Amino acid sequence: MLNVLQKKLISWCYLKFSMTEYRLNAYHIMWIFIMFDLPNVTKKDKKEAARFRKNLERDGFIKHQFSVYTRFCGSLESAHVHIKRVKSFLPAQGTVSILMVTDKQYSEIINYTGGTEEKMRHIPIQLELF
Repeated sequence: MLNVLQKKLISWCYLKFSMTEYRLNAYHIMWIFIMFDLPNVTKKDKKEAARFRKNLERDGFIKHQFSVYTRFCGSLESAHVHIKRVKSFLPAQGTVSILMVTDKQYSEIINYTGGTEEKMRHIPIQLELF
């Protein structure tokens, strides 16, 4: 018969390993795409567009194309936090679209550079020594 300490250890191990599996699940990890078309006519418009881009970069977004920025989020909750942050510094004019996709969907992306397909690098989850 198991004592109380052994039962707690077993339940803790089960919870720890199931949470790790949950966190690494490709359907729970999210990517955010911010796509925007901002006016660039006046000096004020250019300054506001530059401010928006700088705020995106400060929040951890990476430039995918000129008006498309992406960010990796470890969970849906984290993605909602970053979306809320982007909403807080939206420019007064222009169009901004926010797209959220799972890591599984993002892994199917096909990129072309100069007319040739650019292969996605396989990035292992952990360091493999042998």
